[in-house]
Parts: sequence; C-alpha cells; structure tokens
Amino acid sequence: MVGVVVCGSVSSIKALWETRIKRKKEEVEEEQKRRTTRDRATSRLNLVVWEDRAVMARLKQKLVTEDGRLILRIEQEEWKSLPGCLVQLNQAQEWQIHRTGLQKIPYFISSFQNLLVLDLSRNGIVEIPKEIGKLTHLREMLLSYNRVKCVPEELSYCESLERLELAMNQDLDQLPDQFKNLKKLQHLDLSMNNFTCLPDCVVGLPALEWLDMGGNRLQHLPEDIHRMEKLHTLWLQRNELERLPENISRMQSLDTLVLSSNRLRDIPPLMEGMSNLRFVNFRGNPLTLDVTLPPRETNVVDDDEDDREMFGREFMQVYIQESRKRASAVLNMHCVNR
Repeated sequence: MVGVVVCGSVSSIKALWETRIKRKKEEVEEEQKRRTTRDRATSRLNLVVWEDRAVMARLKQKLVTEDGRLILRIEQEEWKSLPGCLVQLNQAQEWQIHRTGLQKIPYFISSFQNLLVLDLSRNGIVEIPKEIGKLTHLREMLLSYNRVKCVPEELSYCESLERLELAMNQDLDQLPDQFKNLKKLQHLDLSMNNFTCLPDCVVGLPALEWLDMGGNRLQHLPEDIHRMEKLHTLWLQRNELERLPENISRMQSLDTLVLSSNRLRDIPPLMEGMSNLRFVNFRGNPLTLDVTLPPRETNVVDDDEDDREMFGREFMQVYIQESRKRASAVLNMHCVNR
C-alpha cells in the first residue's frame, strides 16, 4: 500500500511539474510572438518614417518660388495619390500638378489655407471633395481635362474664387444652385462637357466677364441672358443652337461672340444695334440667306480677305440689312396682291 501511495504521489508531482513547464514554455513562446510583433511593427513604422522622409525630400525638390509665390510643381510623374506628409508643406500658395494620373484631391486640402491657385488640369480626378469649400482665399481652380462628374455645393464657399476652369470633363452636365454665390467669379470655362442648357446659376453670377460653353449640347439660350451685365466674351461654338434670344442685343458689355458650328438659321435684327460687338463668328451655320459681302474700297488695306468674313461683324450687318430688305419686299408684294 505504501508503495502505491508513493508511486501516485510521484506521478502527481511529475504531472504538475510537466504542466508548469508547458505553461512556462507557452508563456515564453507568447512573449516571443509579442516581441516579434512589436519588432515588426517597429520595423514597419521605421520603414514608413523612412519612406515619408524620402517622399518629403522628393516633394521639397518640387517647391519653387516665382514672383514671390511658393509653388508646388509636379509634371509628368506618376502620383495617383498625394501622401499625407504633404501637409507639412501647407505654406505653398500654388499647386501646379499636371499629367500625373492623380485620381483624387486629398481631403487634407483644407489644411492649405494659403493656397491661391489650385491647378490640377490633365489628370484623372473624378471628384471635388467637400473640403474644398474651406479654401476661402482660393482665387483660381483649374480642373480641365479630368473626369469630374459633379460640382459640390461647398465650392460656393470659396468666396475669393475669380477663375474656374472645368473644360473637357465630358460627363459634367449641371451645377449646384449655390454656384451663383461666387460673387467674384470673372472667368468660367465649361467647354467640352455635356450641358444641354446654360445653367441659371451661371446667368446669375454678378461679376462674370468671360464664359466658354463651347462643345456642349446647348439647344437654346435663356431669354434673360442680358442679366449677365458684365460679360464681354461668350464662346458658344459647336453646340446645337437653332435660334438666339432677342435679349442678346441688350448685352451692352459683350464685345466677343463666337457662334460657329451651330444650327442657326437666322440672325436677330436687333443685333444690328450692338455697337460694342467687335468680333462675331457665324461660320458653319445653315443660315437661310446666302449673303456676299460688298467689295472693299481700293484704299482699304486688307492682308487677308478671308479674315473679313471670318470675324463676321460686317457679315452680320449685311445679313441683317438683306434680311430686312427681303422682308420688306415680301410685305410690299403681299400688299399689292391684296
């Protein structure tokens, strides 16, 4: 009996000892795993820090100073996204980032409160972030030749914006109503997009002087187009316009009007009185009347006879006069027949 008890006691002690050894071994292994994880994390962190430093060194080489303005200039390099460490360069006043394949404007753009010019043309940007509205000192935003599909209403908070270019984004076809709150916007390029009408919020821009809506699908112009009192240049080439509103003649500041390659069949007679209009182009329209300009006087120097018709002001005047003569002739004939 004593031998059995001793044997049982030894077995119990041995089992307890083996359990403790196993537990200790597991604790050691667990500590080794934690240490390995920490070491890997530290290594990754060190790698990230090193990469950030390398990227920052590369970005700092892209900083140039011109006319007293600090500019970040990146061209024809692959930057599909901009690193977060870029916020360390928030003293930059201008971004010029072209042909890099950039796909998005970073959310931390709002950290660049000194930014005056944001030029990201010719990239692959599909969206303008809402944070853009925090750039209240921004004067120019150039996003032509991208893939922007919509404009956020927050853009209207950029109260200092004077120039906006969104040409050749193709799917862009509307603007938010709040857009009219851009009280200082003078230059707007919406050419080569998908607009079917001139947005009312554009007509309501109080300071607009230059507008390009060429290469869209405009089918008509608003009757109150004369509300754009300060507009001096209007590009409407390559659209689907079939007529012009008579109120276009009330645009007293307009001096350049391009209407080439539309579907116009007539020229409003009231346009004859647009004395400030110095350049107008009606080429490529199926106008009803076939008008030939009278020969120039011999003492008038003309280097290129074709330019005379291309600029179109004299052509417009002659067309309207001829239209009036024919209308009068038709009326007289009608009276005689009665």
